[in-house]
Parts: sequence; structure tokens; C-alpha cells
Amino acid sequence: MSHQPTADNDNRYWIGFDLGGTKMLATVFNSQFKKVGRARKKTKGRDGMKAGLVRINTGIQDALTDAGVSADQVAGLGIGCPGPLDLEKREIRTAPNLGWDDVPVAESIEDEFKFPVTIANDVDAGVFGEYKFGAGQKARCVFGIFPGTGIGGGCVYEGKLFRGANCTCMEIGHIPVMANGPLDGAGNAGTLESLASRLSIASGAAQAAYRGQAPHLLSNAGTDLSEIRSGALADSVKNGDQAVLDIIEHACHHLALSVVTVVHLLAPDVIVFGGGLIEAMPQCMLPLIEKKARNRVLPSLQDVYKIKEAKLGDDAGVMGAAALAKQSVDSTES
Repeated sequence: MSHQPTADNDNRYWIGFDLGGTKMLATVFNSQFKKVGRARKKTKGRDGMKAGLVRINTGIQDALTDAGVSADQVAGLGIGCPGPLDLEKREIRTAPNLGWDDVPVAESIEDEFKFPVTIANDVDAGVFGEYKFGAGQKARCVFGIFPGTGIGGGCVYEGKLFRGANCTCMEIGHIPVMANGPLDGAGNAGTLESLASRLSIASGAAQAAYRGQAPHLLSNAGTDLSEIRSGALADSVKNGDQAVLDIIEHACHHLALSVVTVVHLLAPDVIVFGGGLIEAMPQCMLPLIEKKARNRVLPSLQDVYKIKEAKLGDDAGVMGAAALAKQSVDSTES
């Protein structure tokens, strides 16, 4: 993939890096945020933190090579990282899915490439990408809800990520919505994550398949949770597994309660739903979430927000991370 000269005489390039639980994606953008180079790798987090940092830097170099761009042409890199972050040290405090703790990710990249690095939570980066380039453009306040293995949340308010003084926030998946409900991955009872994440939906669907209530799912994916991904759930509903549809509708009820909470606290212009589960069946889930939410929102707030499907897919994280890097560099220079 070769790059083209930009039309506005701004020859700076930006890199967005998405450090997911199973993959790494590095993308080089020109000054107009057009993709000019890309590299994708598996994380292999269990190989150890040092090996992981080497893989990150290798991915960045591969993306630069693909773009035909040298490191000294890059004005900055943004990286979306899983887990809680130390924003002052620009480190990952812990990434349980990777087996990493106290990861100096920004320092490692800067030592190798000599351009500035901005770090963000991976969901924050994705929501910022939707704000800048996708479903949340021109909104004053955008809130993102991304059901996956857990449920991630993020908020952009007046062009800036909403974060704590030295940490990320908007952990909407850990808000309790049912007293004494099932436990989530952090051991908390009755949270949104425990009731409406893709993992919780898949767990219920696997039980339905085992009981013979979801014959298509049983024949297509079995009862192994690792096989019951978003596409398998969507295919099960499409082929008439009513028990799976009932489970998804129950999850939508709880997702709607999260919308009610967000609207009453922030009154965002746009609430963006994204992630593989939503992408697999937006016409099944989003209208139901919207209907249930409007039944519970105060009348004075019912018309202040819109629920939208995320537009950018896998590009949300890298585009948002690169845009955050540009915002950071531009604020430093101004």
C-alpha cells in the first residue's frame, strides 16, 4: 500500500494502534486520516510482557513499511489498551487477558521510534473514533456501549474523553442492575456485564442448546462457549431458535436500563452501540433497546438522545487512537 501526497501541505502522519485481547492492529494515516498502511498480528500475551512489547513495536514497523513512511515522518501514535491504565505514567496497570501487569507501553514505543505516544483505554479510543469519524460526528456528548466478553463504556464530552484524574472510567459493565444477580468476571453480583454481555448471552444459549431448546444452535455450534460467537447467535435466531431470541431480548432489557441511567446522568446527544454482537444483529437488538429505554426515561429527556449503531467496525479503535494522538500533539503545540 503506497501513500499519496496530501492536498493541504500537511505532511504529518499519524498511527493508531489497537491492542486487543487476541489481536494487534496498527494503521498509518495521512493528515486527512486516510489509511495508507496497516499491519495485523496476534497478541500472544502469554509469551510474556517483554515479548509483547517487542511484538507491538514490530507491528508498528510493519505498518510503516506497508505505508512507505519512515518513523521521522510520524507526528504521533495513539494506542488503545485493554484494562485499567495509569494515565500519568502512560502504562497499562493490568491486562488480565494478556497476563500483563505494569506495562510501560508508551515508553517502549517512544524509545524505539522517537515520536510521542498517547495511550487510552481501548473502548475510549473506539468511542472517540465514532465521535470523530462515525456515528457520533458533530455531537456535543457521545456515549458508547460495547457489549462483548464484558461490556465497555466510554464518553466524549465537548470533544474530550471523559476520564478520571489519572485513570479511565465509564465502567458501565460493572454498574449493578439486579440485586443478588449472577456474578461477573470481577466477582460482583447483578451487574450489567453479568446479565447482558455476549459471554452471558452465549452461556444462556449453551444451556438452552443442551436442554434441546435451541436445535439449530446445537447442530451448528454445539454447547462449547468458545464456539458460540456473535455470528452463531445471530444465525440461531435467524433459523428459529426461540429460546435464544428470548435470552437476547432479556439482555436487551438490561441494556435498555443502562441507557436510562446514562440519559438521566448525562443527557447525551448520541448513544452508540457497537461490538460484534450488535454488528451481528442490529435490527434485532437496537429497536428493542430503544423501545424499552423510552418507556423508562423521564418525558423531558425522551427526545434529547438518539441510539445509533457504530459505523466504523474494527477501524474505530485505530482511528480514535490516532485522532487522540493528534489532539494531544496539537494541544501541546498550541
